[in-house]
Amino acid sequence: MSLEAEAIVRKQLDAYNAKDIETFMSCWAEDAEVFAHPDIPLASGHTEIRERHVVRFQERDLQARLLSRTVMGNRVIDTELVTRNFPEGVGQVDVVGIYEVEDGLILRAWFMMGAPRLRPNS
Repeated sequence: MSLEAEAIVRKQLDAYNAKDIETFMSCWAEDAEVFAHPDIPLASGHTEIRERHVVRFQERDLQARLLSRTVMGNRVIDTELVTRNFPEGVGQVDVVGIYEVEDGLILRAWFMMGAPRLRPNS
């Protein structure tokens, strides 16, 4: 299971960086749920997850750089440095994502985000 879990999380991160919404969504279960850690709902089901990411994928500088990955059975924990286009300018934010994989798809994900750091002169 751990190889399968790592592979689907890797695929969704690659699709995120390519801004490929179809491949990205193919990694998520139809009834998947996304939370701000520990339990604040952000999106539920394909429609809400897609809507959230279609908007995100419009950001010109969007890029998630994987810093570390830990796989524990059907859970994958990623630490990433994400570049975003914030209303105040381009910046970076530290993100920890915890993905729960069932039947080869991401069923639940929890995200912890640090404070955005804007690039100088942005």
